[in-house]
Amino acid sequence: MGKAIGLIEYKTVSTGVMVADIMLKTAKIEIISAQTVCPGKYMVLFSGELAAINACIERARNEYSNHLIDCFVIGKPSSGIFPALYGTSEVKELRALGILETFSVASIIVAADEAAKASDVELIEIRLANGMCGKSYLMLTGDVAAVDAAIGRAKKSASDNGMFLDSSIIANPDKNISKYIL
Repeated sequence: MGKAIGLIEYKTVSTGVMVADIMLKTAKIEIISAQTVCPGKYMVLFSGELAAINACIERARNEYSNHLIDCFVIGKPSSGIFPALYGTSEVKELRALGILETFSVASIIVAADEAAKASDVELIEIRLANGMCGKSYLMLTGDVAAVDAAIGRAKKSASDNGMFLDSSIIANPDKNISKYIL
């Protein structure tokens, strides 16, 4: 996998698939995931060198903006992003719990990356739109101060592009909730 990742999220499947094809023809990238997400949107997550990712996102924005919901480029993603996306995070203990929701797939991944880089937290899960009417969320854990800082940074990131929905911090979650989260 390359050093950078990018994501495009479109309102329609047909535009999403077409843009995925165009991006593959634009620069040397590798598609990590290309799929429908609720409610009938299409997202493409891809990796490659930063210049290639930027070229693909720029083309997608300029030529196919009429159905574009959101997109991003992350030069050096946090190492916790992919385990949280794929449900393979190995969090042993639930400490303080932070939860953040957004209106788009792209904004939650950027928010999770920002949160993970803001303080010493562990990403538990990043849920992308499916079964959520297009919304997405992240869960993370750490000490209360670290979770507060991480959720604050993630909230700012999602608010900057109007995609923030809600967040909460549970300083001392009941031990029984762990079996549903971890």
